[in-house]
Amino acid sequence: MLVSTYDLGRQPFGLASPAAWLRRAGVATDCIDTSRDRLSDDRIAGASLVAFYLPMHTATRLAAPLIERVKRVNPSARIAAYGLYALLNAEWLRERGVAHVLGPEAEADLVKLATRGADPSGPRGEPERLAPHAKLKFVTPDRAGLPPLARYASLQMPDGSTRIVGSTDATRGCKHLCRHCPIVPVYRGQFRAVPVDVVIEDVRAQVDAGAQHISFGDPDFLNGPTHAQRIIERVAAECPGITYDVTIKIEHLLTHAAMLPSLARSGCLFITSAVESVDDRVLEHLAKGHTRADFVSAVALCRAAGVTLMPTFVAFTPWTTVEGYLELLQMIEQLDLVEQVAPIQLAIRLLVTTGSPLLELADIRAVTSEFDPASLTWPWRHPDPRVDALQAAVMRLVGSKANVSRSETFEKICSLAKGSDSGDDSTHVRVSKCESSRHPSLTPQRAVPYMTEAWYCCAEPSLEDMRLV
Repeated sequence: MLVSTYDLGRQPFGLASPAAWLRRAGVATDCIDTSRDRLSDDRIAGASLVAFYLPMHTATRLAAPLIERVKRVNPSARIAAYGLYALLNAEWLRERGVAHVLGPEAEADLVKLATRGADPSGPRGEPERLAPHAKLKFVTPDRAGLPPLARYASLQMPDGSTRIVGSTDATRGCKHLCRHCPIVPVYRGQFRAVPVDVVIEDVRAQVDAGAQHISFGDPDFLNGPTHAQRIIERVAAECPGITYDVTIKIEHLLTHAAMLPSLARSGCLFITSAVESVDDRVLEHLAKGHTRADFVSAVALCRAAGVTLMPTFVAFTPWTTVEGYLELLQMIEQLDLVEQVAPIQLAIRLLVTTGSPLLELADIRAVTSEFDPASLTWPWRHPDPRVDALQAAVMRLVGSKANVSRSETFEKICSLAKGSDSGDDSTHVRVSKCESSRHPSLTPQRAVPYMTEAWYCCAEPSLEDMRLV
């Protein structure tokens, strides 16, 4: 049984891919997405091997009570965990009875575990440590048994209509080394391309199942620009009328600006980019590889090409100031990006997880306390208590405004931030529609399409915050 607890409102690729490998090897495989369906005791009791897919922090924390439940209901079942956050939290998982901790490319190892017999031990009776992310010969994912796409997050269009969304991956890993990214400790600057035919077969299968839009889950779609060009050409040729979205670094948007019109023509509705901050000092600490000025240029390039840029942010870090937060709000308004920024992005707090390169920074070590197994993080407190109070207030506001427009929520966030700024009035950054002016190189942007479940990158809300949102 393969279990996904949370995958950003998408039908989990991380179940569909190993399911294809296991079924091809003759292993009866049950897939359960607990973000959509209840996991019954009967299903647990029928599994000899239960593998939890842990692609992110929230998914890992949600898995903890389910691991305990599996142990209680089916004590003889072997338990495995796989994905980025499985490797990052291997010790924590083993303490909870997980015998096999695998990486994000676990398909072959899961087949080995499922087919080798009842004895899960290595030669000395210890749980076997399998390859963390060995190179694979990819096969087309098998999505049989997963909830239909219509039950997952949809695409909200500006005209009020919605589109059914499918998702797939064209690459794995990332060649960049952003300091706060959970991919870095696992892949260490490597990425791998999934064969074009495999990607297209998965896209076609989802289109046949009702998908009208495809969300590519790659950490950076342009890690391999030639590969990306082949993908978008095939999608446009073989699935006419299907739209899609991708994630691309600001750095790559500038380097490969010539590709932007091609993306727009082939059906790309929007590009998500982890901007993280508009403070060059913070961007340097995070090793993002771009500057504030680069972000402004990328917005203009995307808008000129006719494709929407959806920036995401880690709005609260140990280096954030109240004044800096106000500057972020001001820039979002000046660049006419209010509708393109999900309100949750203005509440996100930096996560410092096990193995994070952030811990190499003296500034981070100075503000963190002991590792907290309950939250799976190194908790940190800002030197200025106003910043932590503002973050908590913005998160509460975002959670209480589910049916309010983005622009109205933005204005309320601005009011909160200005209320937190108690310094000299002469140094205040003022944020309001009547006081800011748009960047001269940008034309106003109309309403934009967006996913009905917000996107997170290297920082996620806590489980408590998830309940609010």
